[in-house]
Amino acid sequence: MTKAPFEKLVEIHGGTVLRVCRAVVGFHEAQDAWSETFLAALRAYPELPDGANIEAWLVTIAHRKAIDITRARARAPVPVDEPPESRSTFGLPTVPDPLWAEVAALPSKQRQAVAYHFLAGLPYQQVADIIGGSADAARRAAADGINSLRRNYPRTQQEAGSK
Repeated sequence: MTKAPFEKLVEIHGGTVLRVCRAVVGFHEAQDAWSETFLAALRAYPELPDGANIEAWLVTIAHRKAIDITRARARAPVPVDEPPESRSTFGLPTVPDPLWAEVAALPSKQRQAVAYHFLAGLPYQQVADIIGGSADAARRAAADGINSLRRNYPRTQQEAGSK
């Protein structure tokens, strides 16, 4: 059995990986995470066993690249002339849809579980393998994240409409 050309993988799974990257690292840094994911995947693709779950493999790589970006963002110095009088929003993505802001506000495990299960379509066991823990814990984190989005997103839309 021969493997599909790598370009075909990008065509088939590129959108899913981009949605996962947006959910995990934010709208503005998603392109970097997406690019890093497919560069790493291209290097490793020849060694991937036949019959492997390509989508889960790519989402796992995207997860690791997103962690790298998050860590780099946390380490980056922020030079300022004067200390700000209010909380800084530097490095926090400004996204066009209030839903993405609500997704970004979820706790890390919930955000990742929602992204990997609902955006990438991975089963809970694979989500658990990526983020750690059991399939039941991944299911609970995803359910809690969706419940939070259902509670908060309509309120966010009403606030945006009143401005």
